[in-house]
Amino acid sequence: MKKVVSKTVMLFMFLILTTLAFLVYYIYQLGTKNEDYFIKRGLKFRKPLFLLGNNFPIVFRRSNFFDFVKNLCKGYTGEKMIGYFAFREPVVVVLDPEIAKQLAVKEFDNFADHKVFLSEEVDQLVGNSLMALTGQKWKDMRATLSPAFTGSKMRLMCDFMVESCDQMVSYLKEEVTKKGLQSYDVKELIARLAVDVIGTCAFGVKVDSLKDKNNEFFVTSRSLINFTSISLQIKFILYIICPQIMKFFKISFFSEAASNFIRKIVLDTMKTREEKNIIRPDMIHLLMEAKKGNLIDAGNDKDSAGFATVEESDIGMRTFIKRSWKDDELVGQCFLFFLAGYEALSTITSFVIYEIMVNTDVQDKLYQEVSEMDKKSEEKSLNYDTLKQLKYLDMVVSEVLRKWSGPALDRVCTRDFTFKYDVDKEYTFHKNDLIWIPTASYHHNPEFFPNPEKFDPERFSDENKDSINLSAYAPFGIGPRNCIGSRFALMEMKSTIYYLVLNFHVEPTEKTQIPIKFTNSVIGLQPEKGIHAQFRPRY
Repeated sequence: MKKVVSKTVMLFMFLILTTLAFLVYYIYQLGTKNEDYFIKRGLKFRKPLFLLGNNFPIVFRRSNFFDFVKNLCKGYTGEKMIGYFAFREPVVVVLDPEIAKQLAVKEFDNFADHKVFLSEEVDQLVGNSLMALTGQKWKDMRATLSPAFTGSKMRLMCDFMVESCDQMVSYLKEEVTKKGLQSYDVKELIARLAVDVIGTCAFGVKVDSLKDKNNEFFVTSRSLINFTSISLQIKFILYIICPQIMKFFKISFFSEAASNFIRKIVLDTMKTREEKNIIRPDMIHLLMEAKKGNLIDAGNDKDSAGFATVEESDIGMRTFIKRSWKDDELVGQCFLFFLAGYEALSTITSFVIYEIMVNTDVQDKLYQEVSEMDKKSEEKSLNYDTLKQLKYLDMVVSEVLRKWSGPALDRVCTRDFTFKYDVDKEYTFHKNDLIWIPTASYHHNPEFFPNPEKFDPERFSDENKDSINLSAYAPFGIGPRNCIGSRFALMEMKSTIYYLVLNFHVEPTEKTQIPIKFTNSVIGLQPEKGIHAQFRPRY
């Protein structure tokens, strides 16, 4: 009996040791994967660390991702493409903006997709959003949504947006009357305005998040998109390192409660409008038409909202889409609109406020322009066409987008492709290869933008803008996968700044950190102490 037990124990120990050996071997293989990848392909690169690749400064919070990308090109003088290891995944970083434009536009068919961060199997809403779709499904959805963001639709939505801005101005003036000058966390203030704008322009829901601070729409937004959350940042890293494990355990990036809230409000609104035959010029109406399988004319509208507007380059000038979409496929687009409108727009608008606050000469010049326009319009409400006439406002917003927009764009190679560049160089991309276009590096490169750390709207004046290398300026992306909502984003930013500057002196407070510094966050650009301002009424 003792011999049987002894053999069982030995067998058990053998299995444990064998399993451990395989585990160690697997981790070693994973940690040293692709070690000689770029040596074989002739691109310069920095030696990757075990498991981490070149991401040590990000993982151990020695740098935020924005500053990391901004400085990524240093030490590679004369190189047009370099190798980089995002953990152990090899990435080709395109240092030359002309090559980036060629790959993203001329060779679009070879680089039509983004890297899928969250698949449909893990998260129905994110996985079905335009950002995550690939291939023909992406083309059809892009064409389906394009009519919602034409200049003609922006004219209709501008009235809704102005109403929300009026609410903000009234609230700030009432606060001064009741309590005196107040210090505001600008990101929080603009996030509340953004929620109101999203509610009215996308969902047809009227909210006032400044007065009703705990309304469900805003509370859900804040719980949904809290990029300062450590757990969210850990999930982000794990999805990059071991996506298959995250998919296996079906660990969603966003909370189920928040996702269900978006799903419910979209589907309930659709149902109510169908029953009462309500037609409103917003995204919900467009998605209802798509759900019915109606033909959608995705013809382009070349109207421009300003210098920073991306050039429309959708698939085909006159594309008619007839395709029935499932509920989650439609709700996913509202989810993306919610995500971009709340987080990205409130962040970049808070940087506009920061820059005009610390650059008083810019604020004075801006006030002169908007006050003249206000007098000229005889106190009629701001409209889309009026916004397009405000050249200095466009210059200010364009410069903020240069200085503070997203750090990088990505594309995934969809088929094997040999790319020839320079006179005698070529590089063979293979299917599923990943490329990065480091826009933060372009925007802060003195070769393209002299004295890049200086906030200088005059770069975009009529006299100077022709000297800008447009390939090196990409705040809303490049090529057909550019930001579909660039017109909407610009309209919201400009409307917000128009009403704030027209009605208030924007001033720093004792809480304002000048110059601004950032936390070493994995996701987003998070000011170390926030951005604080006070709004002194002009009259």
